[in-house]
Amino acid sequence: MNAEFLLIIAIGIVGFIVQAKLQSVFKKYSKVMFPGGLTGRDVAERMLHDNGIYDVKVVSTPGHLTDHYNPATKTVNLSESVYASNSVAAAAVAAHECGHAVQHAKEYAPLKLRSALVPVVSFSSQWVVIAGILMMKTFPALFWVGIAMIAASALFSIVTLPVEYNASARAMQWLTGSYTLRGEQAAQAEEALSWAARTYLVAALSAIATLIYYLGFARRD
Repeated sequence: MNAEFLLIIAIGIVGFIVQAKLQSVFKKYSKVMFPGGLTGRDVAERMLHDNGIYDVKVVSTPGHLTDHYNPATKTVNLSESVYASNSVAAAAVAAHECGHAVQHAKEYAPLKLRSALVPVVSFSSQWVVIAGILMMKTFPALFWVGIAMIAASALFSIVTLPVEYNASARAMQWLTGSYTLRGEQAAQAEEALSWAARTYLVAALSAIATLIYYLGFARRD
């Protein structure tokens, strides 16, 4: 078992631990209600309007932690457990997704780059690499096409880091600046967003490790 494969396994274990901690933290703070009584939807709409954004809709989407901002449709999509909840966790998630809407409105460069990479990454597949390994002697170009796809995915994961961390920073700045959350509740929201950000860090490390692993085949060939 080579070092690259061991690295992937190690990162996978860390990723499992981080994801489990994230679920635990969000479950814990989903039970902490704040006095303002604002739902995730209310928080999102207030943050958007405070930033002068009126052309973005806040909608409910099925699932758990499926929250996301869609720049194509200009919608902040909040999961059912966030949209109608007035918990600290819901406020943190809603504000974070609105952070992406603010990035979009201000033409935040890393977000623009990530959006440009989406079409490329959507076609990326490790199956191309596996096929290329099997046919390395007869059709080596296929292998390098796959490597290029994985490199694009790794770049996407790396570019995602400043996008996500910046969205959380914008969220916390607004949550505290608008006095939506104060004191202990603000600290709880920040903790939840910090664990969410770590999942993206692990994903980036995993993508880099995967690229290194497959490049190892070319080195050993």
